[in-house]
Formats: sequence, C-alpha cells, structure tokens
Amino acid sequence: MNDTIVAGLLGLLEGLTEFLPVSSTGHVLLAGHFLGFESSGKAFEVVIQLGAIFAIVGVYARLLFNTFRAAPHDPQARRFILSVLIAFLPAVVVGVLAHDIIKRVLFETPMLIAVMLILGGIVLLLVDRWKLEVHYDDASHLPLSTAFKIGVIQCLAMIPGTSRSGATIVGAMLMGVSKRAAAEFSFFLSMPTMAGAFAYDLYKNRDVLSADDLNLIVIGFVFAFVSAVFVVRGLLDFVSRHGYALFGWWRIIIGSVVILALVQGY
Repeated sequence: MNDTIVAGLLGLLEGLTEFLPVSSTGHVLLAGHFLGFESSGKAFEVVIQLGAIFAIVGVYARLLFNTFRAAPHDPQARRFILSVLIAFLPAVVVGVLAHDIIKRVLFETPMLIAVMLILGGIVLLLVDRWKLEVHYDDASHLPLSTAFKIGVIQCLAMIPGTSRSGATIVGAMLMGVSKRAAAEFSFFLSMPTMAGAFAYDLYKNRDVLSADDLNLIVIGFVFAFVSAVFVVRGLLDFVSRHGYALFGWWRIIIGSVVILALVQGY
C-alpha cells in the first residue's frame, strides 16, 4: 500500500485512539507492523501526536485562555496549572533517561504490545466494576500530591500498549477521582506530555528525518487532528454514562487477535 495512504490511515487511527484508554501508540505501531510501514527512528508514530495535541487545545481553548489570564490574580488557577506541571515532571525524567530503550526495544516488540493491551483491558474492566469512593469531582481541584501520583503512574504508558490515558485515568480513579474528572485531567496532562515527547523525539531524530518523512508526518498530523477533535468532544459524556468497560473489551479483543496473527507468522 502507498506510504501516503498508510500515513493518512495511521494518523486517523492515532486521533481516534489518543484520548481513549486503549493505547494509541500501541494501535499505530501494530497497524504499521502489519501494513509494512517503517518510519525513520520510529519518529512518525510519536510526532503525529502533535495533531491530537492541537485538537485538545482547540476544544479547550476558551478554558485554557481564561485559566492563564486569571493566573496572576487567582490562586486556584495557579494551583491548577501547577498540578498539571507537577504531574508532567515524572514523564520528563523517565522519558529522557529511557528514551533509547523505549524506541529501540519496546517499540519493536509487537508481542509485548499485544500482551499489554490485554492486561490493560483486564485492569479497565476490574476498575470499572469496583464501587470506588469519589473524593474529587473537578479536574481543576486535585491535591498536588494526587496530581504527582497520577504523573508517576503515567510513566507506565512508556511501555507501548499500556495507554497513557488509560494509566492516568485508572490511577486517578483509584485515588478517588470521578470517571469524568479523571478523563478531563488526563486531557490536560496530555498537553505538556505529548508536546514534550514531540519536541524531544524530533530533536533526537533530526539527523535521520528526510523530506519524505516530514511529508508523511504532516499527513498523519492532519488526520490525527481532525479525528481527535471528534473523540474529545464526545468522550467525557460517554464515560460519564457508560464507564470504561467497552474500552477494556476492545483492548482484550485486539490484543488477542494480534497474538494469534503473530503466532501464525504475520
């Protein structure tokens, strides 16, 4: 299949799955494996996440603008910004230290990705069924210590197939955050996390990317942006009504199908 078409399909897949607890990177890597798509330094799979970042910024543009405008004179606005930055810090440390292992080993192991999809799906099903006590129903009012713990848990998502949003959502819910607020905090935390991953990965791969690579990245970016907008707008209402069980089953099914395909030599 033509690389341009594949780039568009992978960008679409990235945008559709980035904010769902199903592991967008895992889906994109597995799809690329079976479609025979190879990107220089595996940069495409990380850098196209910028499209999803732009989508979340666009959807929350008014809230973000009002929060930063109020920050100089509103302690609560400053505290919310600080909570997101504190949650972001663990990913900075682990991401920089483990970058080469993540890209050269974990990204190149489809079987590991499939297993993590299944394990993460089981965790989602269990947590969704538990009657967890809710202490926080507003993503902007989380204690700083809780935000930091969510950030530590987010680092698990550096293993592809785990899911950044899945890890942060489950971690937040286990700490007493409501389903909707957990998803919303995951949205906000994704902005610095994904922007940082984009910038660092682009820097690390600056010597191996060609003009053709950049063209494919732009195509993936556009498709990721458009599809992510639709997901962000509908996800909060969906999880408030239906929880996360659907995503748990999806992970288990996809992971199982991939394992069967890999065992058959595909």
